[in-house]
Amino acid sequence: MIPLPHQAAKAAIQQALQEDAGSGDVTTAALFPTPCAARATLVARQHAVAAGVIIARDTFLAVDPTLRITHVAEEGTPVREGVPLLEVTGDGRSLLMAERVALNFLQRLSGIATLTAQFCHAVRGYRTKIFDTRKTTPGLRLLEKWAVRIGGGHNHRQNLSDGILIKDNHLALLRAMGRSVADACRIARERAPHGLRIIVEVDRLAQVRDALEGKADIILLDNMTPEEVHHAVDLIKGRALVEVSGGITLGNVREMAAAGADFISIGALTHSAPAVDISMELVPHRQKTARRRRP
Repeated sequence: MIPLPHQAAKAAIQQALQEDAGSGDVTTAALFPTPCAARATLVARQHAVAAGVIIARDTFLAVDPTLRITHVAEEGTPVREGVPLLEVTGDGRSLLMAERVALNFLQRLSGIATLTAQFCHAVRGYRTKIFDTRKTTPGLRLLEKWAVRIGGGHNHRQNLSDGILIKDNHLALLRAMGRSVADACRIARERAPHGLRIIVEVDRLAQVRDALEGKADIILLDNMTPEEVHHAVDLIKGRALVEVSGGITLGNVREMAAAGADFISIGALTHSAPAVDISMELVPHRQKTARRRRP
């Protein structure tokens, strides 16, 4: 089981509930002035990889700790249409108040895990690893990157302090100072914290040669075709690891893996993953009472 970042989840749940509740659920309060027992079942309406079930559970419990959880699907479980992911019983008013926030988390994170799993499946048979990027929803990065791992992918940098990645805009500023790609790699290695790998982004073969001269650890080939990636891999000859990014789709990711990419980083995993269709079915629920024993 990949551990959930619990503190980040707790903070996100509290913020989302405050955002959604406002000064209170006026519709539910008007219709149901007294408690009404109900059972809520969160059901997948399509094939998916479940992610965020625990966060959805904790959302209900944050609204009402007296709610009872009677079923929780395991994170990372491939589910079919109609499969229940979570079942909660208790005061129907609390279930209604938590519904939208719980579903938002579950649909969003399951969408990321499902898309990641599709990319991982597409490169099966190759050594290539699928990575995410920092193109995440502000405030939800830890949860979204967790969902990528649930789907079988890997995390790139968590934040700007997590690694040296020399991008095109860094290079543009350095060029104005008369510095090359090789210079950028050398400067970064001299001045950066010890132990961090040097990744440099290039978009043409001439820059690949410069990156090799600068002894980059990873050369990131940006927006290249599979043929260009193949040529770059031949040029690198194992002297650096090869990362590919930019314009990656389910239609071309296998070609990129076949061209020799060690890593493929895909922003779409977090910025464009479609939400999974999950609904909450709510029904009245009669509490069971214990039978009295006969004397």
